[in-house]
Amino acid sequence: MPNALKKLALSTALLLSAVTLPVTAFAQEHGKVLVILSSAHQLELRDGKSYHTGYYLDELEIPLRKIVDAGYTPVFADPKGDDPSFDPVSNDKMFYGGNEAARADAVKYVEGIKELHHPKTLAAILAEGTSDYVGIFIPGGHAPMQDLSQDETLGKILTSFHTSGRPTGIICHGPTALLSTLADPVAFRKAMVAGDFNATAKLAAGWPYAGYRLTVFSSGEEHAIEGQGNQLGGSVQFYAADALAQAGAHVDRIGAWQVNVVEDREVVSGQQPFSSDAFGDAFVAKLNAAKSL
Repeated sequence: MPNALKKLALSTALLLSAVTLPVTAFAQEHGKVLVILSSAHQLELRDGKSYHTGYYLDELEIPLRKIVDAGYTPVFADPKGDDPSFDPVSNDKMFYGGNEAARADAVKYVEGIKELHHPKTLAAILAEGTSDYVGIFIPGGHAPMQDLSQDETLGKILTSFHTSGRPTGIICHGPTALLSTLADPVAFRKAMVAGDFNATAKLAAGWPYAGYRLTVFSSGEEHAIEGQGNQLGGSVQFYAADALAQAGAHVDRIGAWQVNVVEDREVVSGQQPFSSDAFGDAFVAKLNAAKSL
């Protein structure tokens, strides 16, 4: 991340509880929330390069704590049912207001959740059905761009939440998972990589989230971490904001690294890791509001 981010992070007051809850403390008081993670550990870049990726630590941990504290039980799933990992770059106190103790506690928290490291497969979730879940949450990191964005099984799961109007929380690159609900998400992703926007326009027909206001990691923020010597060390194959716009979303972005959360119907989206705290509050509020109906 650019050095300017560290200055911004230091001004972000983010005080977290020092108590780490074991998975056995999860109480199904208000219902289950499906937490979808990526199985990808490498993001394919242009020119044959790749980037070691995973979920962003704060984008999972901060909202997850809020979900659990509000009385919801998380159930974890990813495409392969394998152990997801966080992006090493996200293991930085800059995402915790410069608080080293909070960063260390976040790592302890996620490492202590046994079910996170033994998730269900998406196929198993689909076979079981999603009617027992009150909401779905997908954190970011670049990993969703690699697999979740084109996973047809996930597309069917998300569609079940969409048609029933149940809360859907997505942050940073997580919103690209919504592309899985396209009729042919694999072809759409290939067209985005090729820059064939005539093809993407045709492939976007009937997208369930067309017309939704969403936010996502902006193209400007992506540019800031691309290139030799920067975080990615290369260039992404397509931009998350562009892909969602091509699919038919109204993508709302504000200045780089600023807190931004957008709500539209059942969907709550956050722009990037510095939005995790506000995003978590908004998503829990959406869950609570749905529960009271």
